[in-house]
Amino acid sequence: MAKDRAVREPVNGTTAQETARSASSIDAPIDGLMAEERRTQILQIVRTTGRAKVNELTHLFNTSAVTIRNDLNELHQRGLVVRSHGGAMLSDGILREPPVLERLSQHSDEKQRIGARAAALINDGETIILDSGTTTLEIARHLKKKQGLHVITNGVNIAVELLDARDVQTFIIGGTVRGESASISGRFSEEMFDQFSADKLFLSGAGCDLEFGVSGANLEETMVNRAMLRISREIILVADASKFSRRSMTRIAPFSEIDIVISDTGLPEDTQAKLSAMGCNLILV
Repeated sequence: MAKDRAVREPVNGTTAQETARSASSIDAPIDGLMAEERRTQILQIVRTTGRAKVNELTHLFNTSAVTIRNDLNELHQRGLVVRSHGGAMLSDGILREPPVLERLSQHSDEKQRIGARAAALINDGETIILDSGTTTLEIARHLKKKQGLHVITNGVNIAVELLDARDVQTFIIGGTVRGESASISGRFSEEMFDQFSADKLFLSGAGCDLEFGVSGANLEETMVNRAMLRISREIILVADASKFSRRSMTRIAPFSEIDIVISDTGLPEDTQAKLSAMGCNLILV
């Protein structure tokens, strides 16, 4: 694997209240939200900041503490958050996987910029792997004018996006389809990847904790990701800043195995420095 290393720019994180305000920036007045819409926004706040407090949410949604507690209890019953004193948090810091349709709308601007920059690293005639993430979907959208490109993927979403790419040959791996992630996984998928060789792997992952590594929310998908790693000459992580300092259930790879990290300028300076110290070539967009 190639290991040319460099660093770039900063930016700091956001507070829970700032995230709450941005999560609630919609055209309609927030007071009239239906309960399910309000719960969806509360869930997004918890996933973005790691926790949410009842008093902050009552102020944000202009509703009673009883209503917010009922919302949090409902989300807890569904296994989406864990109730804590005065609010709710993610379970043990483990990032759960939102459905693919929900992930498409999260950090979409950052994903588009990352996708465009990643696509610029791909040369005509190469064989690449795109995993089934929503950021890799943005890469696929920039590949349609490439020539002689071979794309291997376990993403149903990726394959559909490349249907009209005339000079791109797409190989979709067989196996079990997971509707919530639009991915294909299973032992058969792993065995099929072992029959290929790739110039570059573009990996998204659900969590990017510097100590734990890049991680996924589903064991079977993680095993498929590991099969991708085994056959790729260069490993490129594409992940917006919100994924860092979080870990999901199963490790895909430590950062020592990652050649290039493409993220956005919201990535904190200390994270940038640590990635470079680990030997990753960091590109921020």
